[in-house]
Amino acid sequence: MARKDRVPNPPKRPQAPQRRSTPSGPRDAQRQRRLLYILAATGLVALAIVLGVVLFAGGDDGEDLAVTMQAGGCELKTVPALVGAHTLGPEETSTEWNTDPPTSGPHNDIPAVYGEYDTPLRTAQLVHNLEHGAVFVLYGPQVPAATVQQLRDFYNEDTSGVLLAPYPKLDDKIALGAWTVPDDFETGGTNGRSYLATCTKFDQDAFEAFRDDLRFRGPERFPQDALQPGNT
Repeated sequence: MARKDRVPNPPKRPQAPQRRSTPSGPRDAQRQRRLLYILAATGLVALAIVLGVVLFAGGDDGEDLAVTMQAGGCELKTVPALVGAHTLGPEETSTEWNTDPPTSGPHNDIPAVYGEYDTPLRTAQLVHNLEHGAVFVLYGPQVPAATVQQLRDFYNEDTSGVLLAPYPKLDDKIALGAWTVPDDFETGGTNGRSYLATCTKFDQDAFEAFRDDLRFRGPERFPQDALQPGNT
């Protein structure tokens, strides 16, 4: 009997590599949600930090003014303002005043005439000017004549709501004073704050900053036109 040849087996088809995947279960979904929460919380924290930096970068007006005054050779003092009652005669002083020169508190019922002076003003009247939103620039008898001329030039640049005069107790120093209250003073329940800068020299930037930041902010908001030289 003749031998039958065996038919060879057909070649196997090559198999592509299989990508194994694990079906996601409840634990994986929970892990994904937790990751999203962490990312969201991180974003909120970052936003809060950014906002905090922006807010603090703005700074406080009083702090900014103090830095400017210090750079100009001045020491800025700020104290709670006192009640401004019309209880003093023109020549009187008050033991209640908490700065010297005084920047708030009891005063005379007639303010000083706005302008530039060669002789000292009555302080009881001067405080009344501050109540109306004025700023004073006072200087001692030992301030050099050249510096006094700088003060006069500064005054003449912008005379509205500014009084310039000697003040014997200052010796060789210069003083700037103002009395301010918040814009909502009527409902704020406060007498505001008063400012006194004592300076060893004249500095244009410092003096301008004091005048422009604090002028016209007194407890009695008189129109700016009313604070011109020659008016009371």
